[in-house]
Amino acid sequence: MSIRINFNNSFSRLPELFYRRKSPQGLNKPQLISFNAAAAALIGLDATAVDDKDFVDLFCGNGLPPEADPLAMVYSGHQFGIYVSQLGDGRAILLGEAVNAAGEKWDIQLKGAGFTPFSRMADGRAVLRSCIREYLCSEAMHGLGIPTTRALCIIGSEDPVYREEIETAAVMTRLSPSHVRFGSFEYFYYTKQPDAVRQLADYVIAQHFSVWQTRDDRYQKLFDQVVERTALMIAHWQAVGFSHGVMNTDNMSILGLTLDYGPFGFMEEYDPGYVCNHSDVEGRYAFNRQPMIGLFNLNCLAHAFTPLLKVEQLKTSLQQYEPLYFQYYEGLMRKKLGFSTAMEDDDRLIADLLELLHANRVDYSIFFRQLSGVATADKSHPIDELFHDQEGFYQWLRRYQARLSIESLAQQERAESMNRVNPKYILRNYLAHQAIESARRGNYEEIDRLLKILTMPFDEHVEFNHYAESSPSWGKDLQVSCSS
Repeated sequence: MSIRINFNNSFSRLPELFYRRKSPQGLNKPQLISFNAAAAALIGLDATAVDDKDFVDLFCGNGLPPEADPLAMVYSGHQFGIYVSQLGDGRAILLGEAVNAAGEKWDIQLKGAGFTPFSRMADGRAVLRSCIREYLCSEAMHGLGIPTTRALCIIGSEDPVYREEIETAAVMTRLSPSHVRFGSFEYFYYTKQPDAVRQLADYVIAQHFSVWQTRDDRYQKLFDQVVERTALMIAHWQAVGFSHGVMNTDNMSILGLTLDYGPFGFMEEYDPGYVCNHSDVEGRYAFNRQPMIGLFNLNCLAHAFTPLLKVEQLKTSLQQYEPLYFQYYEGLMRKKLGFSTAMEDDDRLIADLLELLHANRVDYSIFFRQLSGVATADKSHPIDELFHDQEGFYQWLRRYQARLSIESLAQQERAESMNRVNPKYILRNYLAHQAIESARRGNYEEIDRLLKILTMPFDEHVEFNHYAESSPSWGKDLQVSCSS
């Protein structure tokens, strides 16, 4: 094996009650679908690593790098509000933890690498379709500045995988500072292993918050940090119009990273009740419920932390979630509107705008991108074409312009600052669908094209202007399920 990765496998040095050792199964006749050089740099590989003869075999599980210690992690979680006693990595294998030149640690995980002890009668595989969606979306989220896991590459095969229809297998390599989840703590709490809860908390602190290791209040600080990071992550989701789709506690990162991209969706026409997962028939994880579900999930984690902290301490921490969420969300929305200061009536101005966008079925991302072109002196603006209730829009616009006049930024400076936070490009479902259909025909160029655009979503990319337009009518009705 000629590719060298600097491993320091701290998680596999924990007792085996936290995981089961399992080698990946690999793929027959694997081929490279896409490679992300920016993610490769995170684990100390340069862009030429993809040309190495061992690259494809290594990242589909056909070969193991020296010092890898492959395993599947155990966890449980609340799925659609109901506790499930054992889940675990059913189709993902952690090769180990790479340490780069800056001393940063990154888990290297192969998704779709075959059956594990936690597969629950499933095949442990991932299909090309779901790998492409996660690969593109995790890098799109990073491009948007939203905390997320990262994606290194996709390796495909003609191996059949049986879902609603026969599809082909693929392995996606995911990178993350940690794959510890809320459900990791829940598993040991509900199996009455309080020492393991403590050991896992000590591990997370040692790996990610080492300055707290000797503090008496280290568990309080850890829980406070999880509350704050979760509030920030979900505020980012709401501000950009992202819907996760399956906010189960096993899909919640202890580090506040967007984790496990299944039936996600970027909202197009603004709809607070948007449900991106057609399996979510009751709308539990609708867009406007995500902040509340974040608190529900933190409450679940709080139960698991009771061996470490008193109930009153946990309640105090949980009470910080809502004000933190609104602080972050309103701050992000002010930036989207071009405000550099906070004023008392901003929340009303934001709420009225969202009602207007909903009533007029306005494309959320397109509206905010165009808003940067509105000047305080404008009597009219082409942005009004987005609204069928133009009188209602202009009533709001006059209030907005009056608010802008208080700001000290010049028009050009404000427009530039707004365009740094309002993306021109998002991963619309139809774009992902087109990339998937092309890949099924053996053409992977669209994946790489989207990767380039979505990792720099605020840039103009004038040659790709059509990617910033509203979805065609056929693309607005695409539905995504949990099947992968």
